[in-house]
Amino acid sequence: MRPHALAAAGLALLHAGPGAAWLPPVRRLLPSLAGEGDPGHVALTFDDGPDPRSTPLFLDELDRLGCLATFFVLGELLERHPEVGRSIARAGHEVAVHGWRHGNALVARPGRVAAEIGRAARLVAAVTGVPPSWYRPPYGVLSAEALLAARWHGLRPVLWTAWGADWTARATPGSVLRTLEPGLCGGATLLLHDCDHTSAPGSWRSALGALAGVVGRCRAAGLRVGPLGAHGVGVPGAAGAHRFPAPASFYPRPEARPEA
Repeated sequence: MRPHALAAAGLALLHAGPGAAWLPPVRRLLPSLAGEGDPGHVALTFDDGPDPRSTPLFLDELDRLGCLATFFVLGELLERHPEVGRSIARAGHEVAVHGWRHGNALVARPGRVAAEIGRAARLVAAVTGVPPSWYRPPYGVLSAEALLAARWHGLRPVLWTAWGADWTARATPGSVLRTLEPGLCGGATLLLHDCDHTSAPGSWRSALGALAGVVGRCRAAGLRVGPLGAHGVGVPGAAGAHRFPAPASFYPRPEARPEA
């Protein structure tokens, strides 16, 4: 292979290599990135909102259960429905960054992902009054650009240890609970969806219907359920904390701020 081809291949690997982090075997090797935390705690997270049709119903159910969570919002939906974002924050939940649009970072033009992460982070802060702390890439697909941009904006990347497969038309509350059940253990980060923006129409009802069972199973096992901020991800002493460095040390500091 010619030198320029080798260089191009190396750059492609640098850009795309982190994208494999969504694969279960890779996430097991990077427990802090996967969201493993306090062994006495389970983190409850929701992706893809906010949506005025469904997100308020999740807020009502979480209030009934006496449980807080982390909502990873899309900037384009938060811009469209800022009142729903404010209601999430007013209820005491964390509002985190899921990007601007639900796109794959590995096929985006250079600079777009960095710009959209920054735009979404600023919007979350403006709408809620609280700068976000967490970033979860759409599809769980990271790129080198996304990692650098997250670090620049003070966001810690985090994926999940278990999901409920609640995005399909076939999903039911029972299927979501059965899918999650093997992962309902101390230190877990659970992924559900509070809207159907990128899912089958109405599929959010399966997650909503499963919530009481999920929280009940965790509490019956003596586990606390709450947001990522109470989960101890990356904190010394938490499960797997030493296995994945904080964003500030993952990549060298960029010489210039990514396009905003």
